[in-house]
Amino acid sequence: MLAKDGNIVYTYGLEKAEELKDKQNIIFCDKLNKAMNEKVEVVIGPIPFSSNGKYINSPFSDKEISVREIMANLNAKILIAGTITPEIYDMANDEYVEIIDVMKREELAVLNTISTAEGAIELAISNTNRILHGSQVLILGFGRIGKVLAKKMQGLSAIVTCAARKDDDLAWIKAYGYRYININTIGENLSQYDIIMNTVPHMILNEEKLQYIKEDCLLIDLASKPGGIDPNAVKERKLQLIWALALPGKVAPITTAEFIKDTIYNILKEIYK
Repeated sequence: MLAKDGNIVYTYGLEKAEELKDKQNIIFCDKLNKAMNEKVEVVIGPIPFSSNGKYINSPFSDKEISVREIMANLNAKILIAGTITPEIYDMANDEYVEIIDVMKREELAVLNTISTAEGAIELAISNTNRILHGSQVLILGFGRIGKVLAKKMQGLSAIVTCAARKDDDLAWIKAYGYRYININTIGENLSQYDIIMNTVPHMILNEEKLQYIKEDCLLIDLASKPGGIDPNAVKERKLQLIWALALPGKVAPITTAEFIKDTIYNILKEIYK
């Protein structure tokens, strides 16, 4: 997409991405310093940038690309990547490198909720033996994902209940016309739901709460690690849990890439005013 817009794109660690070969404006490099040459102003890394803090994620390469080597070759260039750990920020500071986490951008976070919600609905349809129309659906949390998911579920005529802690969130849930419940009061009332979707990234449905959930209830955890549903307790109770991480890239890679590209352009506009 960047090349199609007329940008010259040097790549390294993408040699297995066959669909990129012979594309105009894309130059494959066999050495990192060739890819990060003096003509390059911006370096774009993967999302997440690194899983172990030592090497960047490179699923389209057999090479081990060192984070430290990337930092050492930046030479006043801007590095844009995603889900960057504090340790890598420290490393960047050591090398006097400017590093920007694209996943912390509000516009990308909001847009990603669309594909997350659609992916969650796809999982709900394909993993239950009933239609969503008329199903009792509980959404835990009323942040970005919770808001979009509730609207789309209601559009499919599900009976939507949203759970939140804050009084203002509960007021908004009521204003939107959903059923509402304080997340601190869930317990026996969990038994009425056919589908429960969690968006809160800390433990909500523990062993105590899970005892009230009916056997055929589908649990979908959309929260990042450590998640909000106890997987061990789920296994013991033989309940069905899907921990759906990184849905945007899985269910809509083209749209997600467009959102990332547009966010990168926004970042560059801010830098090069």
